[in-house]
Amino acid sequence: MNTAMFQPQLKETVDTARFLSFEEKKEVYCAESKINVLLDQILELRKLYSIKTEKIASLIEKMELITWFDQLDQDSLLLVNDLISAVRDLHSSLIRQFKSADMLLIEDIISTDIINFKEAVSDLNDVANDLESRFFYLSKNEEFIQITKELSLV
Repeated sequence: MNTAMFQPQLKETVDTARFLSFEEKKEVYCAESKINVLLDQILELRKLYSIKTEKIASLIEKMELITWFDQLDQDSLLLVNDLISAVRDLHSSLIRQFKSADMLLIEDIISTDIINFKEAVSDLNDVANDLESRFFYLSKNEEFIQITKELSLV
């Protein structure tokens, strides 16, 4: 067997391995940089959803206080109605945002933050429904009025 005939193939294979090794050594720094950028963006997303969730929670607190208001005049009821409409519009926008972030939830990238956001959005909708019921449907129900008076004395 003549080993000289294997020399060109061996040399080509060594050259290929040497070139790939050199390229991958350079790529380590590039890949690390890309991973750091990705992690920074994930942290930014987590911060964004955390801030959104805090804002929603603050709005919910304000709306829950309004449910205890009593004997509102027509102008105040109109404001409550405007609030309900604005919150429903906000809820719709937030649901669209949640749907676009659904992939992050599936991939478990920022699932805790997305879940907290989703729960806050759901709570926001519940409070809007509570306000509507309280001021436009239950305000004419005598039993509800009596219970509300008793609870306000506690």
